[in-house]
Amino acid sequence: MSDDVTRAPRDRRRPGDTTGPQRRELPTVVRFDESRRSVIERRARRGELVRVRRGRYVAPEPAAGGVAVQREQQVLALVAAVAQTLRTDYCFSHESAALVHGLSVYRLADEVHVSQSWKPKVRRDRDDRVRRHPVDVPPRDRTTTPTGLPVTTLERTTVDCGRWLAGARALVVADSALRAGADRAVVDKILHDAAGRPGIRQARLVVDLADARAESPGESLVRWSVHEAGIDLPDLAVEVQTWRGTAWVDLGWPELRVGIEFDGAVKYSGGEHGDPRERLLAEKRRHDALTEAGWTILRVTWDDLAHPDRLVARIRRARAAARRRGTVR
Repeated sequence: MSDDVTRAPRDRRRPGDTTGPQRRELPTVVRFDESRRSVIERRARRGELVRVRRGRYVAPEPAAGGVAVQREQQVLALVAAVAQTLRTDYCFSHESAALVHGLSVYRLADEVHVSQSWKPKVRRDRDDRVRRHPVDVPPRDRTTTPTGLPVTTLERTTVDCGRWLAGARALVVADSALRAGADRAVVDKILHDAAGRPGIRQARLVVDLADARAESPGESLVRWSVHEAGIDLPDLAVEVQTWRGTAWVDLGWPELRVGIEFDGAVKYSGGEHGDPRERLLAEKRRHDALTEAGWTILRVTWDDLAHPDRLVARIRRARAAARRRGTVR
Protein backbone atom coordinates (compact mmCIF):
# COMPACT_ATOMS: atom_id res chain seq x y z
CA MET A 1 0.00 0.00 0.00
CA SER A 2 1.27 3.47 -0.83
CA ASP A 3 2.63 5.56 2.01
CA ASP A 4 -0.07 8.23 1.70
CA VAL A 5 -2.83 5.78 2.59
CA THR A 6 -3.76 5.78 6.25
CA ARG A 7 -4.33 2.34 7.77
CA ALA A 8 -6.77 1.69 10.55
CA PRO A 9 -5.26 0.82 13.94
CA ARG A 10 -4.36 -2.86 14.13
CA ASP A 11 -6.38 -3.35 17.30
CA ARG A 12 -9.59 -1.81 15.99
CA ARG A 13 -12.52 -4.21 15.92
CA ARG A 14 -15.62 -3.79 13.83
CA PRO A 15 -18.79 -3.09 15.86
CA GLY A 16 -20.41 -6.19 17.30
CA ASP A 17 -17.24 -8.23 16.88
CA THR A 18 -17.13 -10.58 19.84
CA THR A 19 -15.27 -13.45 18.23
CA GLY A 20 -12.12 -14.64 19.89
CA PRO A 21 -10.26 -17.72 21.03
CA GLN A 22 -11.90 -20.10 23.44
CA ARG A 23 -9.65 -22.23 25.60
CA ARG A 24 -10.09 -25.87 24.70
CA GLU A 25 -10.85 -28.49 27.33
CA LEU A 26 -8.69 -31.59 27.55
CA PRO A 27 -10.42 -34.97 27.70
CA THR A 28 -10.17 -37.18 30.78
CA VAL A 29 -7.48 -39.83 30.41
CA VAL A 30 -7.98 -43.39 31.62
CA ARG A 31 -4.71 -44.95 32.68
CA PHE A 32 -4.20 -48.66 32.09
CA ASP A 33 -3.95 -50.71 35.25
CA GLU A 34 -3.37 -54.45 35.30
CA SER A 35 -6.09 -54.88 37.91
CA ARG A 36 -8.57 -53.29 35.50
CA ARG A 37 -7.33 -54.96 32.32
CA SER A 38 -10.57 -56.81 31.54
CA VAL A 39 -12.72 -53.71 32.14
CA ILE A 40 -10.55 -51.47 29.96
CA GLU A 41 -10.26 -54.04 27.18
CA ARG A 42 -14.04 -54.58 27.22
CA ARG A 43 -14.71 -50.84 27.02
CA ALA A 44 -12.21 -50.53 24.19
CA ARG A 45 -13.94 -53.31 22.23
CA ARG A 46 -17.25 -51.55 22.71
CA GLY A 47 -15.80 -48.31 21.41
CA GLU A 48 -16.21 -46.59 24.75
CA LEU A 49 -12.45 -45.99 24.97
CA VAL A 50 -9.79 -45.37 22.33
CA ARG A 51 -6.06 -45.81 22.85
CA VAL A 52 -4.16 -42.53 22.57
CA ARG A 53 -0.69 -43.81 23.41
CA ARG A 54 0.75 -46.69 25.37
CA GLY A 55 -1.31 -47.26 28.52
CA ARG A 56 -3.51 -44.20 28.00
CA TYR A 57 -7.12 -44.14 26.78
CA VAL A 58 -9.83 -41.50 26.34
CA ALA A 59 -13.52 -41.60 25.54
CA PRO A 60 -14.08 -40.93 21.82
CA GLU A 61 -15.46 -37.54 20.88
CA PRO A 62 -18.74 -37.32 18.92
CA ALA A 63 -18.16 -37.29 15.18
CA ALA A 64 -18.92 -33.58 14.83
CA GLY A 65 -17.16 -31.03 12.67
CA GLY A 66 -14.85 -31.55 9.74
CA VAL A 67 -11.43 -33.12 9.43
CA ALA A 68 -9.73 -30.11 11.05
CA VAL A 69 -11.92 -30.29 14.16
CA GLN A 70 -11.37 -34.02 14.48
CA ARG A 71 -7.60 -33.54 14.20
CA GLU A 72 -7.73 -30.94 16.99
CA GLN A 73 -9.59 -33.39 19.19
CA GLN A 74 -7.00 -36.09 18.50
CA VAL A 75 -4.10 -33.81 19.36
CA LEU A 76 -5.81 -32.53 22.52
CA ALA A 77 -6.25 -36.15 23.61
CA LEU A 78 -2.55 -36.74 23.01
CA VAL A 79 -1.68 -33.61 25.00
CA ALA A 80 -3.74 -34.92 27.92
CA ALA A 81 -2.09 -38.33 27.71
CA VAL A 82 1.43 -36.89 27.53
CA ALA A 83 0.74 -34.57 30.47
CA GLN A 84 -0.14 -37.59 32.56
CA THR A 85 3.18 -39.31 31.85
CA LEU A 86 5.74 -36.50 32.13
CA ARG A 87 7.45 -36.05 35.48
CA THR A 88 10.30 -33.62 34.84
CA ASP A 89 10.02 -29.85 34.35
CA TYR A 90 8.32 -29.14 31.01
CA CYS A 91 5.73 -27.04 29.24
CA PHE A 92 3.69 -27.59 26.12
CA SER A 93 4.83 -25.29 23.35
CA HIS A 94 4.57 -24.43 19.66
CA GLU A 95 1.31 -25.57 18.02
CA SER A 96 0.36 -27.60 21.09
CA ALA A 97 0.37 -24.45 23.21
CA ALA A 98 -1.56 -22.59 20.50
CA LEU A 99 -4.19 -25.32 20.51
CA VAL A 100 -4.50 -25.35 24.32
CA HIS A 101 -4.78 -21.54 24.38
CA GLY A 102 -7.67 -21.80 21.93
CA LEU A 103 -5.85 -20.08 19.08
CA SER A 104 -6.58 -20.76 15.44
CA VAL A 105 -4.35 -23.34 13.79
CA TYR A 106 -4.10 -24.45 10.18
CA ARG A 107 -3.15 -27.90 8.93
CA LEU A 108 -2.42 -29.05 12.45
CA ALA A 109 0.10 -31.89 12.58
CA ASP A 110 -0.73 -35.06 14.51
CA GLU A 111 1.94 -34.46 17.12
CA VAL A 112 2.57 -32.78 20.45
CA HIS A 113 5.34 -30.30 21.22
CA VAL A 114 7.02 -30.28 24.61
CA SER A 115 9.81 -27.92 25.65
CA GLN A 116 12.20 -29.19 28.33
CA SER A 117 15.48 -27.83 29.64
CA TRP A 118 17.20 -31.18 29.10
CA LYS A 119 17.44 -33.59 26.20
CA PRO A 120 15.82 -36.91 27.14
CA LYS A 121 17.31 -40.24 26.20
CA VAL A 122 15.86 -41.66 23.02
CA ARG A 123 14.05 -44.94 23.64
CA ARG A 124 12.99 -47.47 21.06
CA ASP A 125 9.41 -47.41 22.32
CA ARG A 126 9.17 -43.64 22.28
CA ASP A 127 6.13 -42.03 20.67
CA ASP A 128 7.20 -40.38 17.41
CA ARG A 129 4.25 -38.01 17.74
CA VAL A 130 5.90 -36.28 20.71
CA ARG A 131 8.34 -33.59 19.55
CA ARG A 132 10.71 -32.69 22.36
CA HIS A 133 12.52 -29.34 22.25
CA PRO A 134 15.58 -29.23 24.53
CA VAL A 135 15.34 -25.58 25.48
CA ASP A 136 15.13 -23.77 28.79
CA VAL A 137 11.93 -21.72 28.71
CA PRO A 138 12.33 -18.78 31.14
CA PRO A 139 9.60 -17.94 33.68
CA ARG A 140 8.61 -14.90 31.61
CA ASP A 141 7.54 -17.21 28.79
CA ARG A 142 5.64 -19.75 30.90
CA THR A 143 2.09 -19.86 32.19
CA THR A 144 -0.47 -22.42 33.29
CA THR A 145 -4.06 -23.08 32.33
CA PRO A 146 -6.80 -22.92 34.98
CA THR A 147 -6.40 -26.69 35.32
CA GLY A 148 -2.66 -26.36 35.96
CA LEU A 149 -1.36 -27.45 32.57
CA PRO A 150 2.04 -25.83 31.87
CA VAL A 151 2.20 -24.02 28.52
CA THR A 152 4.20 -21.28 26.90
CA THR A 153 2.62 -17.82 26.98
CA LEU A 154 0.76 -16.37 24.03
CA GLU A 155 3.82 -14.28 23.20
CA ARG A 156 6.32 -17.15 23.33
CA THR A 157 3.92 -19.40 21.42
CA THR A 158 3.71 -16.77 18.67
CA VAL A 159 7.49 -16.66 18.30
CA ASP A 160 7.95 -20.44 18.49
CA CYS A 161 5.34 -21.01 15.80
CA GLY A 162 6.84 -18.20 13.71
CA ARG A 163 10.20 -19.97 13.79
CA TRP A 164 8.92 -23.53 13.41
CA LEU A 165 5.92 -23.51 11.07
CA ALA A 166 5.58 -22.62 7.42
CA GLY A 167 4.85 -18.92 7.02
CA ALA A 168 1.13 -19.20 6.25
CA ARG A 169 0.48 -21.50 9.20
CA ALA A 170 2.55 -19.27 11.48
CA LEU A 171 0.59 -16.17 10.49
CA VAL A 172 -2.70 -17.90 11.36
CA VAL A 173 -1.37 -18.47 14.89
CA ALA A 174 0.15 -14.98 15.22
CA ASP A 175 -3.04 -13.18 14.13
CA SER A 176 -5.07 -15.25 16.56
CA ALA A 177 -2.59 -14.67 19.40
CA LEU A 178 -2.78 -10.90 18.99
CA ARG A 179 -6.56 -11.18 18.86
CA ALA A 180 -6.40 -13.13 22.14
CA GLY A 181 -4.43 -10.34 23.79
CA ALA A 182 -0.78 -11.14 23.18
CA ASP A 183 1.41 -8.14 24.00
CA ARG A 184 3.31 -7.13 20.88
CA ALA A 185 6.01 -5.42 22.96
CA VAL A 186 6.68 -8.68 24.80
CA VAL A 187 6.74 -10.55 21.50
CA ASP A 188 9.34 -8.08 20.23
CA LYS A 189 11.45 -8.64 23.36
CA ILE A 190 11.37 -12.41 22.83
CA LEU A 191 12.36 -11.93 19.20
CA HIS A 192 15.25 -9.72 20.30
CA ASP A 193 16.46 -12.30 22.81
CA ALA A 194 16.31 -15.03 20.15
CA ALA A 195 18.47 -13.14 17.64
CA GLY A 196 20.60 -15.44 15.53
CA ARG A 197 18.60 -18.59 16.21
CA PRO A 198 17.15 -20.70 13.39
CA GLY A 199 13.90 -19.38 11.94
CA ILE A 200 14.07 -16.02 13.70
CA ARG A 201 14.03 -14.01 10.46
CA GLN A 202 10.78 -15.62 9.39
CA ALA A 203 9.36 -15.12 12.89
CA ARG A 204 10.09 -11.39 12.66
CA LEU A 205 8.34 -11.24 9.29
CA VAL A 206 5.31 -13.11 10.58
CA VAL A 207 5.01 -10.83 13.62
CA ASP A 208 5.35 -7.77 11.41
CA LEU A 209 2.47 -9.00 9.25
CA ALA A 210 0.30 -10.13 12.18
CA ASP A 211 -2.87 -8.19 12.85
CA ALA A 212 -5.47 -8.64 15.60
CA ARG A 213 -8.26 -7.61 13.24
CA ALA A 214 -8.04 -10.87 11.28
CA GLU A 215 -11.24 -12.72 12.18
CA SER A 216 -10.47 -16.09 10.63
CA PRO A 217 -7.61 -18.27 9.39
CA GLY A 218 -8.91 -17.64 5.89
CA GLU A 219 -8.18 -13.92 6.16
CA SER A 220 -4.68 -14.70 7.43
CA LEU A 221 -4.02 -17.08 4.54
CA VAL A 222 -5.23 -14.56 1.96
CA ARG A 223 -2.83 -11.95 3.36
CA TRP A 224 0.06 -14.40 3.27
CA SER A 225 -0.63 -15.19 -0.40
CA VAL A 226 -0.74 -11.47 -1.18
CA HIS A 227 2.54 -10.94 0.66
CA GLU A 228 4.20 -13.84 -1.16
CA ALA A 229 3.09 -12.35 -4.48
CA GLY A 230 4.69 -9.00 -3.66
CA ILE A 231 1.38 -7.11 -3.75
CA ASP A 232 0.69 -4.26 -1.33
CA LEU A 233 -0.99 -5.74 1.72
CA PRO A 234 -4.72 -5.06 2.09
CA ASP A 235 -6.16 -3.36 5.12
CA LEU A 236 -8.50 -5.32 7.41
CA ALA A 237 -11.97 -4.53 8.71
CA VAL A 238 -12.43 -1.84 6.07
CA GLU A 239 -15.33 0.50 6.77
CA VAL A 240 -17.43 1.33 3.70
CA GLN A 241 -20.40 3.70 3.57
CA THR A 242 -23.23 2.46 1.36
CA TRP A 243 -26.85 3.49 0.82
CA ARG A 244 -27.80 0.67 3.19
CA GLY A 245 -25.52 2.02 5.91
CA THR A 246 -22.02 1.06 7.05
CA ALA A 247 -20.61 -2.19 5.71
CA TRP A 248 -17.38 -3.82 6.82
CA VAL A 249 -15.21 -5.58 4.26
CA ASP A 250 -12.87 -8.31 5.51
CA LEU A 251 -9.85 -7.11 3.54
CA GLY A 252 -9.39 -4.40 1.00
CA TRP A 253 -7.55 -1.55 -0.66
CA PRO A 254 -9.71 1.54 0.05
CA GLU A 255 -7.77 3.72 -2.38
CA LEU A 256 -8.73 1.31 -5.19
CA ARG A 257 -12.13 0.31 -3.82
CA VAL A 258 -11.22 -3.35 -4.16
CA GLY A 259 -12.21 -5.69 -1.37
CA ILE A 260 -11.96 -9.36 -0.47
CA GLU A 261 -14.59 -11.27 1.46
CA PHE A 262 -13.64 -14.67 2.84
CA ASP A 263 -16.60 -17.04 2.77
CA GLY A 264 -16.41 -20.08 4.99
CA ALA A 265 -19.24 -22.60 4.76
CA VAL A 266 -20.14 -22.26 8.45
CA LYS A 267 -22.20 -19.09 8.30
CA TYR A 268 -24.52 -20.64 5.70
CA SER A 269 -24.92 -23.94 7.56
CA GLY A 270 -27.92 -22.98 9.69
CA GLY A 271 -28.16 -23.84 13.38
CA GLU A 272 -26.93 -21.04 15.59
CA HIS A 273 -26.12 -19.00 12.49
CA GLY A 274 -29.80 -18.68 11.57
CA ASP A 275 -31.74 -19.52 8.45
CA PRO A 276 -29.16 -20.13 5.68
CA ARG A 277 -31.52 -18.78 3.01
CA GLU A 278 -31.96 -15.55 4.91
CA ARG A 279 -28.20 -15.33 5.40
CA LEU A 280 -27.64 -15.72 1.67
CA LEU A 281 -30.22 -13.06 0.86
CA ALA A 282 -28.72 -10.65 3.39
CA GLU A 283 -25.27 -11.26 1.93
CA LYS A 284 -26.60 -10.63 -1.57
CA ARG A 285 -28.16 -7.31 -0.49
CA ARG A 286 -24.91 -6.33 1.21
CA HIS A 287 -22.85 -7.26 -1.84
CA ASP A 288 -25.12 -5.21 -4.12
CA ALA A 289 -24.80 -2.18 -1.83
CA LEU A 290 -21.01 -2.41 -1.88
CA THR A 291 -21.00 -2.72 -5.67
CA GLU A 292 -23.24 0.30 -6.02
CA ALA A 293 -20.82 2.19 -3.79
CA GLY A 294 -18.16 1.60 -6.45
CA TRP A 295 -16.39 -1.38 -4.87
CA THR A 296 -15.19 -4.52 -6.58
CA ILE A 297 -15.64 -7.43 -4.19
CA LEU A 298 -13.78 -10.70 -4.67
CA ARG A 299 -15.30 -13.62 -2.80
CA VAL A 300 -12.74 -16.19 -1.63
CA THR A 301 -13.42 -19.69 -0.34
CA TRP A 302 -11.28 -22.47 1.11
CA ASP A 303 -11.06 -23.99 -2.36
CA ASP A 304 -9.58 -20.74 -3.68
CA LEU A 305 -6.90 -20.85 -0.98
CA ALA A 306 -5.82 -24.25 -2.29
CA HIS A 307 -4.86 -22.50 -5.55
CA PRO A 308 -2.93 -19.37 -4.48
CA ASP A 309 -1.62 -18.61 -7.99
CA ARG A 310 -5.16 -18.44 -9.33
CA LEU A 311 -6.25 -16.28 -6.39
CA VAL A 312 -3.34 -13.88 -6.85
CA ALA A 313 -4.16 -13.55 -10.55
CA ARG A 314 -7.74 -12.55 -9.67
CA ILE A 315 -6.46 -9.95 -7.24
CA ARG A 316 -4.01 -8.51 -9.77
CA ARG A 317 -6.76 -8.23 -12.40
CA ALA A 318 -9.15 -6.51 -9.99
CA ARG A 319 -6.50 -4.02 -8.87
CA ALA A 320 -5.45 -3.28 -12.45
CA ALA A 321 -9.06 -2.71 -13.52
CA ALA A 322 -9.58 -0.36 -10.55
CA ARG A 323 -6.53 1.67 -11.57
CA ARG A 324 -7.84 1.94 -15.13
CA ARG A 325 -11.20 3.16 -13.85
CA GLY A 326 -9.40 5.75 -11.74
CA THR A 327 -7.45 6.98 -14.78
CA VAL A 328 -10.61 7.37 -16.84
CA ARG A 329 -12.21 9.43 -14.08
